Amino acid sequence: MSLPHLEIAALNEVERAIIRQAGFTVHYPKGHVIFAAGDPADRVYLVESGWVKIYRLNADGRRVTVGSIRSPGELMGLAEALWGGERTCFAGAISNVSLVVLRKNKFEELMGAHPFLAIKVAKLLGVRMREAEQIIHEMVCWQAPGRLALALLKMGERCGVETKNGIKLGVQLTHEELANMVGTSRQTVTSLLNTFKQEKSIAYEGRTISIVDPDKLARWIM
Repeated sequence: MSLPHLEIAALNEVERAIIRQAGFTVHYPKGHVIFAAGDPADRVYLVESGWVKIYRLNADGRRVTVGSIRSPGELMGLAEALWGGERTCFAGAISNVSLVVLRKNKFEELMGAHPFLAIKVAKLLGVRMREAEQIIHEMVCWQAPGRLALALLKMGERCGVETKNGIKLGVQLTHEELANMVGTSRQTVTSLLNTFKQEKSIAYEGRTISIVDPDKLARWIM
């Protein structure tokens, strides 16, 4: 079974250099909230290193992941900044992160001066719209085992490192964080991870997960 996936639209080195020249670099520790719902959407961010999750809070105060993890080379905070108004989501550092920050007006000037950058941004927003549609489809049509298996495989593609024991995920997530990503409970995630481990499709120690058999894990996607 082939893994359904969407292209990761990371900036190339030329595009990153343009962003770096126009912005300034900040560093945040793991767990830091980079922006919050209600904040002015007046900045765009380039992830230089580390990973960031985009999420909302439901009525009970539980975090619900609403976008993919943002990886090195990716822009974030785009749609709201270009549209204007306030943030509707939170961005939280999964690991220590370095970001290049641009003010909205400066970013718009860059896109006017470099049309190829504007085209890249349009393509990126298109990819993310399709990704959001895919997430909705998964939540409605797939059971929790398939959603969790797919989430692990996607993370393996985005931030995995090939080792002799499989694909080691570069991001360490708690069971609660994984549950927030796939719309289920922490207890269900713990049970499913144990099942995946017993069938030897994954291996894990603490929060470090390795995908041992991607094909076997992909069989859960239905």
